Amino acid sequence: MSAATGYRGRLAPSPTGYLHLGHARTFWIAQGRAEAAGGTMILRNDDLDSARCRAPFVAAMFEDLRWFGLRWSEGPAIGGPYVPYDQSERLPIYIAAFERLRTAGFLYPCNCSRQDVLRALAAPHQGEEEPLYPGTCRGASPDRPRVGVNWRFRVPEGETVSFVDSATGPHAETAGRDFGDFLVWRKDDLPSYQLACTVDDAAMRITEVVRGADLLTSTCRQLLLYRALREPEPTFHHCALLNDEHGQRLAKRHDALSLRTLRERGATPEELRASW
Repeated sequence: MSAATGYRGRLAPSPTGYLHLGHARTFWIAQGRAEAAGGTMILRNDDLDSARCRAPFVAAMFEDLRWFGLRWSEGPAIGGPYVPYDQSERLPIYIAAFERLRTAGFLYPCNCSRQDVLRALAAPHQGEEEPLYPGTCRGASPDRPRVGVNWRFRVPEGETVSFVDSATGPHAETAGRDFGDFLVWRKDDLPSYQLACTVDDAAMRITEVVRGADLLTSTCRQLLLYRALREPEPTFHHCALLNDEHGQRLAKRHDALSLRTLRERGATPEELRASW
């Protein structure tokens, strides 16, 4: 795929387990949209979670993506204008973004654990990957070392964050009500998903982010980061999620629906795509 139209899409799997059919469908949609636009597809290895990202999963990720028919023109082992494409090698870039945000007054240190946050809430948001933070440490001074403490982004309370999604339509959430001050840096000296994803998508000039509908709230958080960093915002396409036979959305624990297991059972990519 060429970059003639300026469209840049990305596949950004995290090798914390084997890819499943839900990943494959989202990635296939992403590839189709890039091809339709005559654009460029990149692969980024989102391997920041060193405790769960293991070498066998990384190798399987590349193998399974290629087996399914996915192709990219920039990425690990291929290279491209925005190397490196492995998040574990991009820490200096994330630190620079962190310091920009801290200098501009968007961040504060937080000593609260996840359990502290949950105890402070009457009830955490169902399905949210990050509970609504009650603001316990909002007054903490940012004048301290980066390492050894969590850091949160101070959201503009009451402000509506909105965007028009090309799959789901208009979407709006209110900062401080639908989501709160969120983690951008962890006390083990690594960026959160929200910061790393935003910084990389901006640095790699991604023009459209295609991902699952479970990340709609994450998109609102990331839009605040784009604006704070003064980076151009991409457009978004949030795909409907695949569910198992019990109506639960697919996760990496669903070994029976992993691409590797399906291939071992004799399934072909064409047969799997036909089921959609």
